Amino acid sequence: MLNLQKFLYEKPLITIYKLKFFKEMEKLVAKINAEIEAFKANAEAQVVKGNKAAGARARKAALELMKDLKEFRKASVAATK
Repeated sequence: MLNLQKFLYEKPLITIYKLKFFKEMEKLVAKINAEIEAFKANAEAQVVKGNKAAGARARKAALELMKDLKEFRKASVAATK
């Protein structure tokens, strides 16, 4: 196990920033995965069962997914700089 105090003492500013950044990225990836699952479920309900309301929910999930994927791309590019 890594000694956190020693780790933070050696590289305090960069490490704290990276820890915060990666936690935010983890949350974003979890949100994207949840939206993908919601889209899949609603799209299937529309196609298989002909549920019109599910189609509206699938379209809404697709829009939210696009926004989050763009946000992920921006964060990913910023992490490599």
